[in-house]
Amino acid sequence: VQIMESGGGLVQPGGSLRLSCAASGFTFSMYDMNWYRQAPGKERELVASISPGGVITDYLDSVKGRFTISRDNAKATVSLQMNSLKPEDTAVYYCKVRRRGADYWGQGTQVTVSS
Repeated sequence: VQIMESGGGLVQPGGSLRLSCAASGFTFSMYDMNWYRQAPGKERELVASISPGGVITDYLDSVKGRFTISRDNAKATVSLQMNSLKPEDTAVYYCKVRRRGADYWGQGTQVTVSS
């Protein structure tokens, strides 16, 4: 299983970023996919989840209405569109899949929201 995130960067408050996660080594369309984040000195937290078919999504309360998770099963990718970014969204963002009881993580991508 391989997970690789991309799309992070520095953005001003109120701006937008789109994160992407490319997965391989498993049947992507069969599994929930998740985005987590970890800010300095804080625990990693679940930001958004999406069901295998993409119909069911769930979000951390603080990002509801600003972030949108989506997936393309044909390309084995999952994305996180982040709008109206705030300084408190600054963190390393990780993509994760749980497969057969084991968690597989990417290396993470840094998102910094600052003026």
